[in-house]
Amino acid sequence: MLILRSAALFLLAALFEIGGAWLVWQGVREHRGWLWVGAGVMALGIYGFVATFQPDAHFGRVLAAYGGVFVAGSLAWGVVADGYRPDRWDVTGALICLAGMAVIMWAPRGR
Repeated sequence: MLILRSAALFLLAALFEIGGAWLVWQGVREHRGWLWVGAGVMALGIYGFVATFQPDAHFGRVLAAYGGVFVAGSLAWGVVADGYRPDRWDVTGALICLAGMAVIMWAPRGR
């Protein structure tokens, strides 16, 4: 159950962080305006809170593991939001990152 909760929190964190960064990008780079930027900044702030709900109490471990989710999530966001088509190396790299995330976060530890 803890792994399911942790995975759901990682997905929620990715939604807010990647979505927030995308909104800022759209506001600045695509000239959509400061409302987009402001919404992005708010989403990025919410991301910071979501990460604190992870069951593991170690900041470094949670953020290091989240890096793998961020890599894979960013590619997925690009597919959905921008029509980006990852190549086999993008997909391979993302899968390696997710495997690393799982090892960092959910490896059995002698507790």
